[in-house]
Amino acid sequence: MDASQLNTALYSLLVLCILWFLTRKLYLNGKKNLPPSPPKLPIIGNLHQLGHLPHRSLWKLSRKYGPLMLLHLGNKPTLVVSSAEVAKEIFKNHDISFAGKPVLSVPKRIFCDLKDVINLPYGDQWRKLRSIFVNQLLNSKRVKSFNSIMDEETSLLMERIQKLSLLEVQVNLTEMFASLTNDTICRSAFGKKYSETKHGRSFLEKMSETVGLLFNFTIGEFVPWLAWINWVNGFDAKVDRCAREKDEILDAVIQEHFDAVGEAANDGSRETFVDILAGIYKGDTPGISIDKESVRAVILDVFGAGTETSATTLGWVMTELIRNPEAMKKLQAEVRDIMNGKQHITDNDLEKMHYLKAVIKENFRCHPPVAIYLHESREDVNLMGYDIPSGTMVLFNAWGLGRDPVWWDEPKKFMPERFINSSTDFRGFNYQFIPFGAGRRICPGISFATASIEHVLANLMHKFNWALPNGAKGEDLDVIEQPGLTIGRKNPLIVVATKCYF
Repeated sequence: MDASQLNTALYSLLVLCILWFLTRKLYLNGKKNLPPSPPKLPIIGNLHQLGHLPHRSLWKLSRKYGPLMLLHLGNKPTLVVSSAEVAKEIFKNHDISFAGKPVLSVPKRIFCDLKDVINLPYGDQWRKLRSIFVNQLLNSKRVKSFNSIMDEETSLLMERIQKLSLLEVQVNLTEMFASLTNDTICRSAFGKKYSETKHGRSFLEKMSETVGLLFNFTIGEFVPWLAWINWVNGFDAKVDRCAREKDEILDAVIQEHFDAVGEAANDGSRETFVDILAGIYKGDTPGISIDKESVRAVILDVFGAGTETSATTLGWVMTELIRNPEAMKKLQAEVRDIMNGKQHITDNDLEKMHYLKAVIKENFRCHPPVAIYLHESREDVNLMGYDIPSGTMVLFNAWGLGRDPVWWDEPKKFMPERFINSSTDFRGFNYQFIPFGAGRRICPGISFATASIEHVLANLMHKFNWALPNGAKGEDLDVIEQPGLTIGRKNPLIVVATKCYF
């Protein structure tokens, strides 16, 4: 065989190999019935379609491609869930299969190598930590024990607002809500107002920076061979510096409590989160154990999930009430009628405030604390006739579910009345309404969050009337969103408060 014949044979063999490979790939792909997917670009896939506000971009895409949609974020297949029907099928029939969490580089470096309850892989260690969260830190008895802290911090907030109202000075509610939630969580976790101490201010600044970094999904996260960009532009160095400084401050604070627990008698009087965790670490609670790294991870979850989300929620609920003055008048009438001249709002009073609870539910529908929840499939699953491979990232669009016209009448309208005499709740069993997630990985801090929000909102409605500066109307108030882990207002909420005298 001469050289030309040999080249021809090799060329033919190469073509046949390529054709065989492509045919086999098409055949294998054809055997899988994947969910519908929008067209994708080379390398980046559908990353460009996430947009500035992913919850809105994904909702818009789902209107075209369906409530169970497959995206390709770089090399990461991603399932997007945008209907209650699909969410119910997952959480009721495949909850364990979808109880995983994606391993993303920024959370991995920030959250103690993903050893926290939010990001820990599903398994025995996760179950143990969640049990500590639910049964030791955030049970109903423990939440009630923090009422005195909530009362004191809320009273201080009312005093600050009253002083500004008497001086006829505008009130920056966004700033005040951030300070309130930080101080409340700090006192609950550490027993001190860390916003007034050197360590506390540094820690809160680092936590704020940390939460901001979490939303920076860089292209290297989904296209690994482009990860070098994060090194060149300094993003990796910024994340590592932030994580290191945050951990140094937190370790110093935790050690103080560990030392105090070692010196104090075990009299059951511990009240702060860190003291409870330190006691478990020291072996004071039979049958439960925790290592020091997990203590740090749990505290990070408390701050990461408890401060910004509550402040953002209060900002949005006041925004909606100012934009909807009839709803505000109705809520103020309910609160003031129940209080009947009393000044101190109790838990018994709050239980009677049905419209207050409806307002908060409606706000959660319109502005869920976290707009998108991330899960990951732990095994191959056949979901509603579609084949979902193991390792698929899953995005539950809680914001989109709250706007599904199949379930909600006039979904764009703020209408608390829809929850009056309704059994629909946000505890994870009504899948059209999952502002805290659902299933095994539902947020364990629901009771703590809602208790503080109810208490603050009732006091705001009881003690003040509210308006916009310079006689502006409610419809003039902007609702521009700021992207992030929580979707807050882009611009601060500036209002005028007028003290009510009874």
